Amino acid sequence: MVQTASGAGHDATVTVAIPAGRAEIGTDQPVFPLDGEGPRRFAELPAYRMDEAAVTNARFAAFVGATGYVSEAEEYGWSFVFERDVVGSAAALQRPDGAPWWCRVDGASWRQPAGPGSTIEQRLDHPVVHVSHRDALAFAGWAGGRLPSEAEWEHAARGGMKGARYPWGDEEPGDAGPYPCNIWQGSFPQVDSAADGYRGTAPARSFPPNGYGLHNMCGNVWEWCAEPFRVRSLKRAAQQLNREAASERRQVLKGGSFLCHRSYCHRYRIAARIGSAPDSSTSHMGFRLVYPA
Repeated sequence: MVQTASGAGHDATVTVAIPAGRAEIGTDQPVFPLDGEGPRRFAELPAYRMDEAAVTNARFAAFVGATGYVSEAEEYGWSFVFERDVVGSAAALQRPDGAPWWCRVDGASWRQPAGPGSTIEQRLDHPVVHVSHRDALAFAGWAGGRLPSEAEWEHAARGGMKGARYPWGDEEPGDAGPYPCNIWQGSFPQVDSAADGYRGTAPARSFPPNGYGLHNMCGNVWEWCAEPFRVRSLKRAAQQLNREAASERRQVLKGGSFLCHRSYCHRYRIAARIGSAPDSSTSHMGFRLVYPA
């Protein structure tokens, strides 16, 4: 059941009911074992409510207007933008090792998602991006919600289907279709055909919802979760990864983004996960909240 609730000082929030039940977390057939996708496990969850879609630019702007909040990207003075989306030339911009398609752009933030010269005026219904874990927590405190646990996120994403690989079932998206979500089609990072209708983010309520009425649980933007990133494995490589994740205080993100493609980042699956430092912000990270039932 969809519910619209109005909170003082901010726009209406559309949430859907997520029933209590035995949540399935992870998979016994991981694509990236060192990401901690497995093993599959279960947890009993009480009922709760979840945002129908990722928090939009309009909602985040209302929060900032009411509180004067300054995001971490604004404090730092820069954020990472995908090279294709940079306003102006990206040739001389600093890029991280191993991911040269990301560019450090001075002035990039949720207000200017592609850097100076870009705005959110035509993207108010798109997910807010360039938000850190701290930014998401600050919004949650104002909105009366909280970030979901990984178990809550996966339980909601499956939409009532047992063992589902994706929020829509087990059918694999591809360059030639079907197109149930906003991911990359073509040869990453050179060519995105946008066969699904979008280059970059799509409006938060694009594509058909899952069985619980949730939009874009996979694809579009990565979504912050509440708990620290940790891999459940006794293997030495996993133990080293956990030490590194703990030292950087990495937090879990779920769902993949518009930059995912099966050839290199097949993480638009429900069990997929990554960890990122809590002060990280990029043009493909967002969030949604959960609330008491």
